[in-house]
Amino acid sequence: MLKIIRYTFFTLVILLAGVFIWAYRSDIAVEQLKARYAPPPSEFVSIQGMQVHYREEGKGFPLVLIHGTGASLHTWQGWVDQLKQHYRVIRFDLPAFGLTGPHPQHDYKISTYVKFVQALLQKKGIKKCHIAGNSLGGNIAWRFALAYPNRVGKMILLDASGIPLKKKRKKLWIMQLARTPIVNRVMRYATPRAIFRKNLLEVYSDDAKVSPALITQYQQLTLRKGNREAFIQRAKTPVEDRSEDIPQINTHTLIMWGKDDAWIPLELAYAFKEKLPNNQLIIYPNVGHVPMEEIPLKTAQDALHFLEAKP
Repeated sequence: MLKIIRYTFFTLVILLAGVFIWAYRSDIAVEQLKARYAPPPSEFVSIQGMQVHYREEGKGFPLVLIHGTGASLHTWQGWVDQLKQHYRVIRFDLPAFGLTGPHPQHDYKISTYVKFVQALLQKKGIKKCHIAGNSLGGNIAWRFALAYPNRVGKMILLDASGIPLKKKRKKLWIMQLARTPIVNRVMRYATPRAIFRKNLLEVYSDDAKVSPALITQYQQLTLRKGNREAFIQRAKTPVEDRSEDIPQINTHTLIMWGKDDAWIPLELAYAFKEKLPNNQLIIYPNVGHVPMEEIPLKTAQDALHFLEAKP
């Protein structure tokens, strides 16, 4: 009996070791990633001890675009192609993501992200702008409008976070892993391509749009040195619930939402609509969590119409 237990134990150890070896991915140096993901017009600017990756294109009134968790400035490419003809479009990799990498103090509170956006705008000499954000970026956007109402012209929220659900639901598996002791240590090194494919299939409604190139982009930017640890720290950051203050935001707001969003359900689109005093809502059928990626042309056209319309 003892021999059977020992055999089973060592078999399990060997299997786990094999899985870890299969899943193991080493960090990728920043300079190596820059060659692929930071060609012109990419630039880097020093903010709060970080070399922040950003792009600025077009002329006119500034339009600031803020990406979500696990993403990068590349998520907005379809919008920039359309909107840079009308606006001075600024997008960047948030701390913890993309080529910007981890925050020096590992501080990933929403209030800290708001201060980061403020510092970047000051660095660029931008006193007022339109602002748009997806998911985490949407949370940062409305919190920025709450903190600096005179610095925001119009606001666009795409499947934004920041309002708690009234009823409990199953938490996102990737966030659960990042919050689980021991498991998140393994996650720091074991991040196979399959994880990124699964995530993208969840956030897109149309699976056909999840291309191998898209999976590679998300995976490689996450493998940027320091980003996996930063993702874990971000996932463990306590939630700052300021949703009761949303009615104080008078900024003219367009709410965009993918009807098939599996990460932030449609009911929260209606929650934003109920709380924001000055808004309009567009719901996109057969679209998931990242409308600006999944249907960039349609959402960019709707954004332009909203931004150009008189308040």
